Amino acid sequence: MGKLKSGQSVNIPIYDFKNHRRCSESFRKVNVSDVIILEGILVFHDQRVRDLMDMKIFVDTDADIRLARRIRRDTVERGRDVLSVLEQYGRFVKPAFDDFILPSKKYADVIIPRGGDNHVAIDLIAQHIRTKLGQHDLCKLYPNVCVVQTTFQIRGMHTLIRDRDITTPDFVFYSDRLIRLVVEHGLGNLPFTEKQVVTPTGSIYSGVDFCKKLCGVSIVRSGESMENALRACCKGIKIGKILIHRVGDNGQQVECSLNLIYNKLPSDIAERHVLLMDPVLGTGNSANQAIQLLRSTGVPEDHIMFLNLISAPEGIHCVCKRFPDVKIVTSEIDAGLNQDYRVVPGLGEYGDRYFGTD
Repeated sequence: MGKLKSGQSVNIPIYDFKNHRRCSESFRKVNVSDVIILEGILVFHDQRVRDLMDMKIFVDTDADIRLARRIRRDTVERGRDVLSVLEQYGRFVKPAFDDFILPSKKYADVIIPRGGDNHVAIDLIAQHIRTKLGQHDLCKLYPNVCVVQTTFQIRGMHTLIRDRDITTPDFVFYSDRLIRLVVEHGLGNLPFTEKQVVTPTGSIYSGVDFCKKLCGVSIVRSGESMENALRACCKGIKIGKILIHRVGDNGQQVECSLNLIYNKLPSDIAERHVLLMDPVLGTGNSANQAIQLLRSTGVPEDHIMFLNLISAPEGIHCVCKRFPDVKIVTSEIDAGLNQDYRVVPGLGEYGDRYFGTD
């Protein structure tokens, strides 16, 4: 699995289920692919294997169905008789399942009842994989793009805030949860120093010390929705503001139609790491103008981190090509922009939805 993930083809040994041993000289070549499926009843047993997985799925099937499938498979494909299959099932297979396989269910990211008949679960997994593939391509192209590790909990919150019929209080609640995750992920990518402390037991704990020189900058007004999460994570943090006026038909944002109206930044911002905040990265033009302003105040490019909830690929290209050392942290990368330069599937007018002015 390690070789496949690193881009190398591998030869997989072939097992002879009739003779219960490996075929001595037979191998099956597995080539590199965008999606690798590792299947096996004990696949969750070894933590080293679990750590290689981007998604862990447990297919939960009724015991009667499992036994019927085993009888059919072993008699037809492996040349065994029914009595030997039942004896093996009662003596070894069922007890081993209860002792070793069923407990590994706790390691699964998602549990699918009814297996292949559960079309809803399969559609969710397929969409999740498509999203991950799109993110993976951009993250390979731009190493400074970080996407928060997707879980079904995160995807569920995205489903809620993207629903046009959600109430404003619920939209704010679940948006705040996602923003907090993005902020925490961004803080985890800041530089740190090693530090030792003495615990109440008198023992030495070797840990790390947070980055001290830090400030936030929100792009008004949507970016202001991210300020509380940053304050909750960084006590007493300084926060600046940038207001950019967008001019254009049907939401079109081009470089010449952006006007910097207002900015108030910490006087020592050039000495700090800056967390630039705006929930939606669309065309990237507003972000570029905000980053250019920070650069003009003396902030090094590699000291700027742009935090957002969703990003369009066009916006990522726009920012990363102009400012390759700026780190982008997002929770999801959407499909793209529509003809009106709005992110799709998107969140709509985020500021209006969050502040209840829609």
